[in-house]
Amino acid sequence: MKNKQTLLILILGLLTAIGPLSIDMYLPAFPAIAKDLHTSVSAVMLSLSSFFIGISVGQLLYGPLLERFGRKNPLYFGLVLYALSSVACASAVTVNTLIVFRLFQALGGCVGMVAARAMVRDLFEVKDNAKVFSTLMLVVAISPIIAPTLGGYITSLFGWRYIFGALIVVIFIIIIGIYYLLPESKQPNSNFSLKPRFILKSYATIIKNSQFSVYTFTGAIAYAGLYAYISGSPYVFMVLFKLNEYYYSWIFAIIAIGLITASQLNNFLLKKHSSEKIIKSVLYVQNAIGIVLVSLSIVGFSELYSTIILIFIFLSCQGFIFPNVSALSMAPFSNNAGSASALMGFTQMSVGAIMSAVVSFCQNNSTLSMTGVMAFCSVGATILFSFGSKIIVKKARKTLVLEEDIDMISTL
Repeated sequence: MKNKQTLLILILGLLTAIGPLSIDMYLPAFPAIAKDLHTSVSAVMLSLSSFFIGISVGQLLYGPLLERFGRKNPLYFGLVLYALSSVACASAVTVNTLIVFRLFQALGGCVGMVAARAMVRDLFEVKDNAKVFSTLMLVVAISPIIAPTLGGYITSLFGWRYIFGALIVVIFIIIIGIYYLLPESKQPNSNFSLKPRFILKSYATIIKNSQFSVYTFTGAIAYAGLYAYISGSPYVFMVLFKLNEYYYSWIFAIIAIGLITASQLNNFLLKKHSSEKIIKSVLYVQNAIGIVLVSLSIVGFSELYSTIILIFIFLSCQGFIFPNVSALSMAPFSNNAGSASALMGFTQMSVGAIMSAVVSFCQNNSTLSMTGVMAFCSVGATILFSFGSKIIVKKARKTLVLEEDIDMISTL
């Protein structure tokens, strides 16, 4: 039984990792792509922004589909779309073509993120969700360790186009795993309408839930700091610090180790502390590090090793924040977990896409654009969390809640 659960979490983790894997593997290839397509690194970075947009919008589309047709059929559709788009990306002859098909690639791949979160809510008890999300983070966080290094080697040995070939292979492995190992956690519901009015009403009902809104937006703003790093790090490390793709890949991997370690420490802390207490404490730490990063950028003291260490600590905080806000956001929903997962994912990726674009457009030959956005995200998340928690507590005192959900709500 334990082995079966491990395989289940592994498949869910791989589904969640499709997005990060698709981003991390081709980051070291930015200079090579720019050279081959006769454009600039900044232009290639727009393919990253289009990917973020595709993930954001796509999740809203898959939410209703996962409610209407069950979990597995939309998964097959999205992953096949991802594979076909990857072929188009590998064949791109202009940067604009690459930007467009990265959008379609994201529209296909984002189904994994939506379905995985919904299936965690379907298959596991509410009190275990934060622990399961922490375990998923372990699988997801391995991607930044392996993917950039692998992408660097593939680019060096075969060329950047083969990166998308490798992604196609990964997708077909995941499809096989879904077919043989992943159970259908929710049967199709023909009564769930796909009419726009009904879908919008369903999303409106979800977002009116104060627990969902506060924790989803807190997580989205905090997590956008990671996307600011992803967007800005190729320029910071490979242009400003003049590192090649191999050294950049190893830096990316080292920082990802912090995410892995933090996500597993989170499981330990959950035995003694509530999810909300962990979020609150970690946000304060992240704020302090973000302010230091910005201060060093402003005074012009941006040294390689200190920058790596500070970013390592800053992003390690995400390993504590993301699993807990995800569990708290999804806790109130059982019947429409697919739609709730889609709306949460849309919010996270939309904010991430915006912050990624801000970093790209505000490049000023320093680390300030990246570190400034990272710090802004951390401080913004803390402010929202502080005020939002009080609203949740106030409403919780007036409303009866399910006994299993009580420990998911603050008792400040």
